[in-house]
Amino acid sequence: MAEPDSEAVAGVPLYLRVTAALREELVQRRISPGSRLPSERTLSQRYRVNRQTVRSALRLLREERLVVTDRRGTFAAAEETEPVPDAPAFTARRPTFPGGPQAAEALVRASLAWEPPPTPLAARLLLTPGEPTLVHRHTVLGPHGTALQRAVSWFSRPALAEIPQLSRYRRGRDWRQQPDLRLLYHWMHQAGLRVTHRESVGVPPGPAGTAAGGAARLVVHRVVSDQHGHALEITDIDFSAQSAAWTYEFSA
Repeated sequence: MAEPDSEAVAGVPLYLRVTAALREELVQRRISPGSRLPSERTLSQRYRVNRQTVRSALRLLREERLVVTDRRGTFAAAEETEPVPDAPAFTARRPTFPGGPQAAEALVRASLAWEPPPTPLAARLLLTPGEPTLVHRHTVLGPHGTALQRAVSWFSRPALAEIPQLSRYRRGRDWRQQPDLRLLYHWMHQAGLRVTHRESVGVPPGPAGTAAGGAARLVVHRVVSDQHGHALEITDIDFSAQSAAWTYEFSA
């Protein structure tokens, strides 16, 4: 299993590394659509991990609809029908938190904290000034462990109350394992929330708008709200336009 030559990825869980390796084989069609994947035992030997790690990786790939499992084994998903040409290019079947599919397919480091948001955001998140909430930090790593994209997300009181999958990350739990919130927007729909994504993309003024090497920096400010207009999540994403691309997505 190829790994970036950097200490920056040391904290990435093994199951996410196995997921990334298998995902690349599936996306690049080195495993043909409809073909059977090697057994769990074979995969565990190939990647030098235990079978539970392989099962966790396959579970994520099933959630991404890249593989299907039945009593015969696990198979690469058959190719989907081509989209209708007139379909809006900005409509995503399943948006991926926090940085879109490109970020989801890369190695990442993620962490959670329980801390107050910046004062200007507190009221929007329906929090009192100084009240702590769940904060998610996410860094996308390049091939050599360099940070290509950084994101920080703050969750509102309604989000923590309405989305059951977030309850496992309450204050006081063990936070050492890297959290996997890629299906956050899917969880919102499962909770019966009709969400609206509003995103502002810009370049910071002055020297702050330039990254190392002279490349422009882009910043994205996202507010995801429910059908009542209550903010569920506020995310700020910062990346170099030379080293990463931004994919705009929304769901109705």
